[in-house]
Amino acid sequence: MRAWLGLGSNMAPRKHLPEALRDLGGLFGELSVSPVYESEAVGFTGDNFLNLVVGIRTRLTPRELVVRLKQVEERHGRYRSDEKYASRTLDIDLLTYGDQVIDDGPIQLPRDEILHHAFVLLPLSEVAGGEVHPQTGRTYDQLWRQFDKQGQSLWRADEGLGLS
Repeated sequence: MRAWLGLGSNMAPRKHLPEALRDLGGLFGELSVSPVYESEAVGFTGDNFLNLVVGIRTRLTPRELVVRLKQVEERHGRYRSDEKYASRTLDIDLLTYGDQVIDDGPIQLPRDEILHHAFVLLPLSEVAGGEVHPQTGRTYDQLWRQFDKQGQSLWRADEGLGLS
């Protein structure tokens, strides 16, 4: 199954993101990797985040996949607190899992952030632009073109990451 993951970091991101991609490649093989974008922290005052979207193929169920992703986060020093918005060494969100729509506790697919945050939708539109959001019926390209970009500035930040 094709799954899309959102990766972000604002604590040593130039260390954690390349290492996370190596870990994910070891777990899932070939990755589809978007450009990296930098954006201001959302929901709290903190250092800027670097974000990207990664496509994988997996036979794991969504629940099994989320467990593996949490293990990768923990290997990179991710500390979980009750705060939704906080600085992080590594955040990996399961954005989509094929065209499945799931709302089951910690698993919400497709992830709501796709429609609300430029730092998720723009990189997703660049690697999966022709794919259709299973709830809106529109492609990620269409969603990005129609997205209200006011107040959510982001800029390319690939340089020096060694991801391409």
